This record gives sequence, structure tokens and C-alpha cells, in this order.
Amino acid sequence: METALLLAGKITELTLIVLMGMALVKFKLLISEHSRTLSVIALYLISPSVMIHAFQIENTPDIIDGLKLSVALAVVFHILLIALGRLFKTVFKLEHAATVYTNSGNLIIPLVMSIFGPQWVIYTSGFIIVQMFLFWTHLRLLLCGRGNLAWKTVLTNINILSIFIGVFMFACQIKLPHIIDNTLATVGGMIGPVAMLVAGMLIASLPLKEIVLSKRIYLVAFLRLMLIPLILLVFVKISGIAHLGGHSDTVVLISFLATVSPAASTVTQMAMVYGQNARKASAIYGITTLLCVITMPLMIALYQAMV
Repeated sequence: METALLLAGKITELTLIVLMGMALVKFKLLISEHSRTLSVIALYLISPSVMIHAFQIENTPDIIDGLKLSVALAVVFHILLIALGRLFKTVFKLEHAATVYTNSGNLIIPLVMSIFGPQWVIYTSGFIIVQMFLFWTHLRLLLCGRGNLAWKTVLTNINILSIFIGVFMFACQIKLPHIIDNTLATVGGMIGPVAMLVAGMLIASLPLKEIVLSKRIYLVAFLRLMLIPLILLVFVKISGIAHLGGHSDTVVLISFLATVSPAASTVTQMAMVYGQNARKASAIYGITTLLCVITMPLMIALYQAMV
């Protein structure tokens, strides 16, 4: 229960940043279209910095075992998420992406750092790596269509390259100069606030009454925040993966935390970059972000009670 309460407090802090972003637009200091600049910065600068910095750690057996488990969980969870998402594919389009992809990087890194401590942040990388690769493959297919997917473009994307660079440096224990690593850490630390500001700026341009009264958005929120996490929780319980020994209990909890997050801000950011319906994406992101203040602590409390 203590973890759930700590989680509620940190999520509330990030939600307040969303309100700050809304205030910037409502007081006409900025316009919502300016959020595209922040989206590009988040996608092409902040995210790569997070990935490279995450792997600037010592290569020890315990860390290797934890990383293997986090990557394996990420693959299994994403297979389940994509399979569940396909059940709604005929009904949802952009909403389909919102049910599959969570705000794991932008939200989970600051949450894990605050609740478990900075030494546990490395175990978020497994989920983030798998999700980031899927962002630029599966998610891009959902938003742009198969004909617009060029594998050369995907594999040379700075986000994918940053993963390869980070893994290579970790495997070879190549350490960046302290000042460069600190710079990456500082830039990466902006991932939560920038994403929340973008969400707030986009939400401010939407008709509030239309969002609040939209049954469709609440259905998507129910799927993303309640139904799908409950299905994954049953899987964790039945499989017994949280009781493999070592750090497995915390690694599994961190991975599960990533799956109960709001809709990914990256869906909104990529919708803007690729000319899709960013307004609808931001509405879903906004509602799920606000509701997660209640649902995420509830899911974690339920997880701790069951697992």
C-alpha cells in the first residue's frame, strides 16, 4: 500500500505539469501548435539521451539477470498488448494505438526513480527498448500504413540507433566522459516534464465539453487503464514470474507498472509529426493521464495484494 501511495503522489505532480501546459495556452503565452517543436525535441533528442545514459552502468551478473528478465517481460507483455489491441482493431483506429502503447518512458522513469531509487531505473530500459523499437515499426504502421514504412528509415532512426549504441557500450563497458554522461542524464531528465507540457498544450486547444462528454474516449480509457492491466495481472499471477528469486519481484513490478500507464504521449507526438489526428490522440492521452492518478495506485495495490 505504501508503494501505491507514493505512486499517487508522484503521478499527481506530473499531472500538475499538464495543467501548467494548459495554462500557457489558456493565457495566450503560447499556442497549441508550438507543442510540435517540443514533440520533435522529445522524440529526437530527449529519448535518445535517456537510452544511451541508461546503459552507462557496470556489467554485473545481477544486473544482467535483471535486464534479461525485463527484456523478456517486455516482449511477452507487448505480444499480449498487441494481441489484445487487435481485438478492437475493427472498431478503433487511432484509439487502437492508444490501447496498446503506454506512457512507459515519460512516466515510468521518474516514477521508478522516486519510488524505488535511481539504481532501479536501469530495469525500465527493457520495456522502453522493446516499446521504442515498436514505436518506429508497429506504431508507425498503424499511423501511416504499410506503404509508408521504409526499413532503412526505421533502422537509421536516431532512436533505434541510440538503443544499439547503448547496448554496444554496455556490452563492451565503454564509458563516456563524465561531463558527456551528465549532459545526457540532464537532458533525459526532461522526458517527463516535456511530455506533460506537450499534453497540456494540446488539451488546452480541445473543446473541454466535447472531451468530458465523449463516451468513446472513456471506453478507450477503461480498456487502457483497467481491463487490459487486469488481464496482464492475471497472467503475472498464474505464471509465477514474480517469484523467480533475486530481483525478480521488483523487476516484474516495474514492468507491470509500465503496462498500467496512460496512453503513450508518443502516439500524440507521432500523430503530429506524421499529420494524423493529434487532437483526438491528445484527448485520449489527456483523459487517461488525469484518470491514472486513481487507476495506477489502485492497480498497484491490487497487484501487491494478489501477487
